[in-house]
Amino acid sequence: MFVGPTQAQEEEEKKLLAVCSTTQVADFARQVVGDRWDVQCVLAAGQDPHLYEVKPGDARLVAQAAICLENGWHLEGNEWMKTLSKDAGKPLVSCVTGLKPLELVEDGETIDDPHAWFSPKNAAVYVNNIARGVSQIDPEHTDEYKARADFYVQQLRTLHVWIQKEVNTVPKTQRKLITSHDAFNYFCSEYGFTSSAPAGWSTGDEVGGGITAERRQQSIKSIRDFGIKAIFVET
Repeated sequence: MFVGPTQAQEEEEKKLLAVCSTTQVADFARQVVGDRWDVQCVLAAGQDPHLYEVKPGDARLVAQAAICLENGWHLEGNEWMKTLSKDAGKPLVSCVTGLKPLELVEDGETIDDPHAWFSPKNAAVYVNNIARGVSQIDPEHTDEYKARADFYVQQLRTLHVWIQKEVNTVPKTQRKLITSHDAFNYFCSEYGFTSSAPAGWSTGDEVGGGITAERRQQSIKSIRDFGIKAIFVET
């Protein structure tokens, strides 16, 4: 006896595909599209966008996408997400569009700091950029995407208020942040922290990447001078 596909299976097959460069972009996208889209991410949790090398399977995945989503500002080292989307002829949304970057100076070169989502206000811009992008592909459900984006942006505003309240319990002279690489400047700018990172802005051998003896000694000195009580380590 032949059993045809169920309605749920047919709906699953009809889902549009959004391919995201990083896990945080994918998280934002899922908040916007809900169950209406299939959201997949090139990077697995813990993989480094600065150092990632594209695999053949990535190109095959992007070839099936209705839209591609990236962070932008060179977070994706050597612009690998732009290359994937361009080669496949797919539309690409850079989530940082409309934001003003903070600048980093490393080894005499000035670059745009790509880690903008560490400010909840900037994360809201990411979400709205994603909502506009998917609405262009699927205009029939624009109102739904906008409503979901608005709801999540309100959650981000609530998060900002909570962070500000917690930060206000920390004396300004103690708002010092030591972490492995220089990814928290937007958070620090938003909430009045000073940061120090021994690995520079990138985890690889790009501009500012890698822990040098000089950076290590500078961080040790900062920890001692500022009386740092806790160090946060990334994966």
